[in-house]
Amino acid sequence: MINNIISCEFNIDTACVEVKLADGSMVSIDCTAVENEYANNMYETSELDFLIYNEPMSYVRLLLSGKVKEYLRNNTDYTPLSDMR
Repeated sequence: MINNIISCEFNIDTACVEVKLADGSMVSIDCTAVENEYANNMYETSELDFLIYNEPMSYVRLLLSGKVKEYLRNNTDYTPLSDMR
């Protein structure tokens, strides 16, 4: 499916990334549901939001690869408040 993607665009009205595939079909990804599943804090949410708004194709490929948790672990830099005490 990753190789069949023609275009991706974030639809702010539905909070979904709409994906057009080579066979003419469309897939709509609910970004709120993805964030609820994978993001554990505001930093991870912000990282996903950056991809949604700026690189929706990378966002879709990341989801389809199944490596969202790994991506967030490697690309989100934060220190939990509990560790600062």
